[in-house]
Amino acid sequence: MEAHAKGDQHRAPKHAGSLSQTNYWDGYSYTLKTLVSGGLAGCCAKTTTAPLDRLKILYQAKSIYYSKLPMPVGFRAIYAREGWRGYYKGNGAMMARIFPYAAIQFYSYERYKKVLMKLPQIGPLNKLASGSLAGMTAVTFTYPLDVVRARLAFQVQEKTYNGIAHALLRITREERLSTGLYRGFTPTILGMIPYAGVAFYSYEFLKFLFLDHFTSVLTTVKDDEKVLSVPGSLACGAISGLVAQVTSYPLDVVRRRMQLSTGKTHPAGWVQTLVAVYRQDGVRYGLYRGVSLNFVRAIPQVAVSFTVYEKLKQYFNITKPPP
Repeated sequence: MEAHAKGDQHRAPKHAGSLSQTNYWDGYSYTLKTLVSGGLAGCCAKTTTAPLDRLKILYQAKSIYYSKLPMPVGFRAIYAREGWRGYYKGNGAMMARIFPYAAIQFYSYERYKKVLMKLPQIGPLNKLASGSLAGMTAVTFTYPLDVVRARLAFQVQEKTYNGIAHALLRITREERLSTGLYRGFTPTILGMIPYAGVAFYSYEFLKFLFLDHFTSVLTTVKDDEKVLSVPGSLACGAISGLVAQVTSYPLDVVRRRMQLSTGKTHPAGWVQTLVAVYRQDGVRYGLYRGVSLNFVRAIPQVAVSFTVYEKLKQYFNITKPPP
């Protein structure tokens, strides 16, 4: 009996260590799969709407070649002047930025949501706060590549920058890190708080609504669990993207103006830039310049992003985080 008890005592740590190691690898696998799912979702979404993104930047920054053209004419003008590659100018920098950005954003959201669930005083604002924090975290790590992408996309005939690396080096050398690669960072963070928060909150709310009240084409069953179908995910993403854009668009305009300036064409501060845009062009043609194009762009972009992320989570079997 004594020998048998000693044997059990001897084997217990081995079992505990094996369980701990299993939990470790489960957590590692979940992290890796979530990052990959988020990154691929962002790349698919941005590639889908890259031509609209390019034209939006040209409108926001008042390009002398395109800013006064209606949207259909603007698309034809880009093709006539720059060929089909013009639609995807700056998209390489966008992909270099969007994969880590979307990966960090979606992974951070899942983690923030899990942590904030332990704070009962937050209540239903959990998902709103988690989305805002996730957006701020992702922006902080990837913002310089967003500046580079905007500079590359704004080029038409001039060739100030010859690619991502050249743009990074030249901006850092001529404008310094804080005033160059992080120009417009403050309005971006301020705009990200309502944008990402509202986008994630709206999507989660609509997802709950659809799963709880709909059994039609919007939902399906996978492994005995009710999940959103592709049309359901697209609908949730489209509506959440539309709502989020309305709340944050003026700060997006300010961000682009600051990113594309060199410190001489616009005041350095975001408040001064916001006031300058309003005084020069007003609300409709200034703070909400290009907003109709942005609606056309944002709806499919957010819809594709959430849909691809949801489907990859189902494929990787990571719909629920490990304990």
